[in-house]
Amino acid sequence: MGRLAVALLLAVVTLGLLGAARQLRPVPYGDRLLTAGPVTGTWAARVRDGVVAAHDSRTGALRWRYARAGHRPVDVVHARGEAIALWDDGLLTATDGRSVRWHRALPDAAEWLPAQGGAGVLRPLGRGILAVVAPRRVTAYRTADGDLRWVLPARDGCAFLPEGAVRRGAALLLAQPCADAAWTGQLVALDDLGRIAPGRTPLGNGSPAPAPRGTGGGKPLARPR
Repeated sequence: MGRLAVALLLAVVTLGLLGAARQLRPVPYGDRLLTAGPVTGTWAARVRDGVVAAHDSRTGALRWRYARAGHRPVDVVHARGEAIALWDDGLLTATDGRSVRWHRALPDAAEWLPAQGGAGVLRPLGRGILAVVAPRRVTAYRTADGDLRWVLPARDGCAFLPEGAVRRGAALLLAQPCADAAWTGQLVALDDLGRIAPGRTPLGNGSPAPAPRGTGGGKPLARPR
């Protein structure tokens, strides 16, 4: 009986220590999401005082605040009831005010983000696709789950100008300055499928359908462009 009591006591102590360890474990990516009111109706999010803050579109009341320990947001855009934020360490995050739904690390962000900041980097393309414009490439993500849909590299000797973009209907006209090229080569037209060009292959950019029962559940990748 004495040995059994000691074993039970050790088990209780062990469970308590494991629970405490889980409580003390750092939150992934340093996320700190604080809900200040019901996350219903319409709201607008913006960068303010080093956080992403969402306020009720009608009353102006604070709905939620989202911060990351040790980092600050440089820009935020809206997409289908979510706020997609770009952070100073090159992390892209999406939240609906209830949870942080996904995180994506941008390529080579340390090389261009400090000088570029968030000006013109986040470009919604419609149909649930967000383009992230960096000098060396444009990467497109599905806003529903952060899935990478396509990548468009800049031409050799050229660089994209994130702030040099204009919307024309469904197309985004993006400046691509080059040292020696005709003006037609220094302007790129994009939409949710990628670069607009004759005979291009359409992509299935919609949200993935649930896998049928009895299958492996894998998802097909977008075809190379």
